[in-house]
Amino acid sequence: MKLNLNDYIGEATAYDKKLMLERKDPTSWLKSVSAFANTQGGRLLFGVANDGALVGLADAQGDAEFISEAIKAQMDPVPEIDLSLHEEDGKRIVVVEIKAGSETPYYTFVKGHRDAFIRIGNESVRADAIQLKRLVLKGSHLSWDGLPSRWRLSDFSFEVLRATYFEKRRKSFEDSDFASFDLVGEDGLLSNAGALLADRSPVRHSRVFCTRWKGLTKAHGLMEALADREFSGGLISLFRNTMEFIESNTKVMWRKTGDGRINYPEYPERAYEEGLVNALIHRDYLELGSEVHVDIYDDRMEITSPGGMPSGHCVQELDARQVTSKRRNPVIADLFQRLDLMERRGSGFKKILDAYAFESEKRGETVGPRFESTQTDFFLILPNLNYGRRINGVESSSENSAMDATTEVNTDEIGMKTGGAINPPLNPPLNPPLNPPVNPPVKEVRATLTKSARAVLAALESDSSMTYDQLAAKLKLHRDTIRVSIASLVRMNLLRRIGPDKTGHWEVVK
Repeated sequence: MKLNLNDYIGEATAYDKKLMLERKDPTSWLKSVSAFANTQGGRLLFGVANDGALVGLADAQGDAEFISEAIKAQMDPVPEIDLSLHEEDGKRIVVVEIKAGSETPYYTFVKGHRDAFIRIGNESVRADAIQLKRLVLKGSHLSWDGLPSRWRLSDFSFEVLRATYFEKRRKSFEDSDFASFDLVGEDGLLSNAGALLADRSPVRHSRVFCTRWKGLTKAHGLMEALADREFSGGLISLFRNTMEFIESNTKVMWRKTGDGRINYPEYPERAYEEGLVNALIHRDYLELGSEVHVDIYDDRMEITSPGGMPSGHCVQELDARQVTSKRRNPVIADLFQRLDLMERRGSGFKKILDAYAFESEKRGETVGPRFESTQTDFFLILPNLNYGRRINGVESSSENSAMDATTEVNTDEIGMKTGGAINPPLNPPLNPPLNPPVNPPVKEVRATLTKSARAVLAALESDSSMTYDQLAAKLKLHRDTIRVSIASLVRMNLLRRIGPDKTGHWEVVK
């Protein structure tokens, strides 16, 4: 029977081919055994050239015995392997299948050196200090978010968590729930998950940088950024504030129909919401000095989070619909599921793909997101569905996709609106609508506001002297949400400040 190497090879991440067995320096292949055991398993094929040609081994039986003994003598712990010999046309090869290990890290001991390796793409590379920490946690069956921090529960407030829990569950978040949800230990110390959920999280690298760029790159023209914000604090506030930034800097085109209208958003809400949740929940918090980035360009949105795929695969080499959901931070993920901020089952990739498939169907064309990863970062690239496309003869481009976001354009057939303002506006649209209003009515502008911004505006109409803290207490919103909402209202000319910060007051534009 003809030997089919494809039965043993599979993905590039999961196999290595060796022309011969190196006995004097076994590190050349033992590092692959270590890497496969430390990640998702794989195969070593001895007697096969790099181009896939079957060369064979002169003493396959002896080589197989040497491989088995070397693994036992020069690895700790010893990984689980299956070793087999195969022959075709008188040429014999050795196939070593290494199982994914549960007692990581798996070290090699060669010439006095003790090293652990991991699989990155089609290479076996030496694990650095942070990667070793990940392997130790994995081998201990622990997650970083479940480990105790150095901060005490009694030193922090959790009002946003309590309010959100009541909003979603219709019952109070009791003090006993901190222990039930693994947010605090018996010694009163917060877990890392608990520290991330505090109103003012002490985890300094738990941040999100948001930027709305002008054009298609970060260096476009004289003014590179139209809007930018840096958010810090608890994870729930990070999620809400970032969602508000995205909604304030993207638009929805719409077309009238006989009994209503059809909306054409630049980005499916489900897609960027799921992408943001994944970035916050599944990011690698061991990467100190790192943060989540949301970059919005004219033609796309990019969400970048620290940490590649937990399996070591490059996601662009996989079928995104077949990628199983693996939770790097299960404590945080479980709480977000309880708060209905993410679902308990299913891959986020599939939800994002389905959201784009639904919107693409309305437009009669196929446009989808891209998933990319490296050893240290994960990238979600969401294309702007309206960029460079015509809807009833009106084309969206880099210019008109960045129109003054306070303007709602309405002809007999098509319109465009957004949830916030980009100020100042870019160049006029290439295909401007007939007689666009220079200053749209306040009523129309108010219709584009987020729920939080509307609540802030209503509160200030009744009492224009209220401070940020007073608004936060009255509306049961986080102070950062109040700050973002007020900034949006000011940009949209719905609110202005009269007098200095301490003694002045707000004036609502009627």
